[in-house]
Amino acid sequence: MQVLQNVIAPGKVVQKGDVVAEFDTQYQQTRLDDQRADLAQSERGMRTLEVQLEVSRAQNQFALQQARSVVDKARLDLKTTPVLSQIQSERLKLALEEAEAQLKQLLVEEPLRRSSEAAELKQAQIQLATTRSELKRAEENVEKMRMKAPMDGMVVMQKIMAGSEFRQIQQGDQLFPGQMFMQIVDPRSMLVAASVNQTDVEMIRVGAKAHLRFDAYPGLELPGKVISIGAVPRSGGMRADHMKEIPVYLKIEKMDERVIPDLSVSADVVVASEPDGVIVPLESVFYDQGAPGRPYVYVKTAKGFEKRYVELGLRNHIRARVVNGLKAGETVALEPPASAAPPDKTASNPSTGTGV
Repeated sequence: MQVLQNVIAPGKVVQKGDVVAEFDTQYQQTRLDDQRADLAQSERGMRTLEVQLEVSRAQNQFALQQARSVVDKARLDLKTTPVLSQIQSERLKLALEEAEAQLKQLLVEEPLRRSSEAAELKQAQIQLATTRSELKRAEENVEKMRMKAPMDGMVVMQKIMAGSEFRQIQQGDQLFPGQMFMQIVDPRSMLVAASVNQTDVEMIRVGAKAHLRFDAYPGLELPGKVISIGAVPRSGGMRADHMKEIPVYLKIEKMDERVIPDLSVSADVVVASEPDGVIVPLESVFYDQGAPGRPYVYVKTAKGFEKRYVELGLRNHIRARVVNGLKAGETVALEPPASAAPPDKTASNPSTGTGV
């Protein structure tokens, strides 16, 4: 967990690159100091190794030169064998053979020695590069403790559970790894995070128009559009587990200066539309027996209520649109009239509704 040491005030407008929050950097700073000390030690070790290798190369070159000089001297001495005794001649031959063998051994060991020195130097270089990489990572970790705004916008703080209630995250809070604690939003273009019952989500489509209303401003209504529909349901808050909701995001297509983040919003999504027409209460529509049953209504006339077949259009849970068979202003019954009642008296018996 990280302690939030400094945080910018919620609602403040910031520019891209501004520092908006800082976490406790003590651990990362200590690690950075350790990495700097390791790098200094590695650099000193690298310089020491380079000096040692240079001295070793000089010593090897001197040994080769000395061995060649011994061979040359032994060859010159061997030329004096005609005036020397046999024993002295043999000694000179042995000395030459020994000097040549020593030189040959040094020449054979030279490439192996160079390969060993190159490998040792390469290993030291890799270790030094690793230490520098660790130092760079430690510096980046310290920098990551300072959160910067990725864009121009307004600061919106998230909420956490404190005791028995939710409150905004503030300075001094401990946050878990990966926990979102702040958002930078563009007030000129905002989204509405909504949810819809799982039984209704099949009617919603991406791109559908919506009407957005704000609880803070009862007279404000803005147009919106569905831009995203969740694929996985979530529990409906305090409701029973079987009440699932699908997350839906809507974009506000026309902004208003009064709209700010975290306002509560209700959205009416237009799933279908038709031209204006006659609207009747859904309970005034009846159907013939059989499948499919033809819809009809009881229309009030001068002689009483008459049965009239109609063609229905869009409907919801309370109203239906009549495409054909009914005129605006005509009165329809909300329940079937008594068939035995006289035509003049049936109008007063049933409940009635008016098509509009």
